[in-house]
Amino acid sequence: MENNDRGTTGSTRKTALLAGATGLVGREIMKFLSQDPRIAAVRTLVRRPLPEQDKGPRVVECIADFDRLQEHLDWFKADVVFCALGTTIAKAGSQPAFRKVDFDYPLEIAKRARSQGARHFLLVSAAGADPRSRMFYNRVKGELEAALGALGYPSLTIARPSLLLGDRKEHRLGEEIGKRLSWIFPPAWRGVQASAVASALVRAALEERPGAEILDNVMLRRER
Repeated sequence: MENNDRGTTGSTRKTALLAGATGLVGREIMKFLSQDPRIAAVRTLVRRPLPEQDKGPRVVECIADFDRLQEHLDWFKADVVFCALGTTIAKAGSQPAFRKVDFDYPLEIAKRARSQGARHFLLVSAAGADPRSRMFYNRVKGELEAALGALGYPSLTIARPSLLLGDRKEHRLGEEIGKRLSWIFPPAWRGVQASAVASALVRAALEERPGAEILDNVMLRRER
C-alpha cells in the first residue's frame, strides 16, 4: 500500500498494525514502534483499552472482537503487521481454544492485512515450531508458519524465541523455574529477553528485506 507520510529524512514512514500489544513481547514492540520517527502510526488490535502507562505517541487503539474482524477492514490498512498473540493450553482451557488464539486469529489477521495491501508480516512464533511435531504446541506454531508462507507476503519474518524473559503481569510457575535453570541449557534453548525479540522484529520491519527470514533463539539472544 502507499503511505505518503514522509519523515524528516524524506523517506516514506510506515504504518504498523500490532496484534498482541498487551503481551510480554507485544508491549516491547509497541514501545519501540511508538518511539521510532520512521513509523507514522501504530494501530493496536486489543480486546480492552491499554493501560495509560503502556501507550506511546502515535498509538491508535482498535478495540477488537477477534471473531468479528471482518467488520473493520479499515483497521488492516498497514504497511507492516506484527503478531505477538499467544496463550498457553492451561490458560486457554483446551487444545481447540489454544489453537483459536495461536493459529486461527493470527492467520485471519494476516489474510485481512494482505488483502488491504500489507507487505510485511512479522510473527512471534516459538523455538521448536514444526508442523510435523508430535507436540501439539510446536505443531500448531509450525502449521501457522507454513500457512503464513502461502499468503504471498513480499516479506515474512518469523521469530522463534525459547523461554521469554521479562516483567510479566501474570505469574507462571513453570516459567519461573525455567528462568532459574536457563543457564544449563544450550544457547538454542536458553531464555531470551522479550525486549531483544521485539527489537529484532522492529529492525527487520524497518529494513524490509524481501523473502522469508527466520530469527532463531541464538540470533535473538545476540540482539541489543
